[in-house]
Amino acid sequence: MTFDPITRELLRTRPNPISVDGLRNLRDARPAGPPPRPSVEPITVQRVASNSGVIMVAGQKVALGRLHARAIVTVHVSETTLTIELPDDTRVVRRTTTQPVRSIKAARPRKASHVS
Repeated sequence: MTFDPITRELLRTRPNPISVDGLRNLRDARPAGPPPRPSVEPITVQRVASNSGVIMVAGQKVALGRLHARAIVTVHVSETTLTIELPDDTRVVRRTTTQPVRSIKAARPRKASHVS
């Protein structure tokens, strides 16, 4: 688990690369600290809308419309809602999945290189 050392807020989980036998052979191993606290505030993420104006957050697709194609939007993810900040307004969508947020920041738009 990766967490903030000051607030102990969980940032990301990853599988352990060391096998159980390998863990037994570690020198100077210490038990883990207290478990991280889940965040009580909404998580803020950024997404780039697709060519058709669709974003995906925590496994849930949300259609924003072609008007917002390739726009970068900010989404506040809470336990029950997704609050999407668009340039002209704000939309609140009910959350239908329980998956955790895996990506905080959206990828840059890809640019095709033209071969001439």
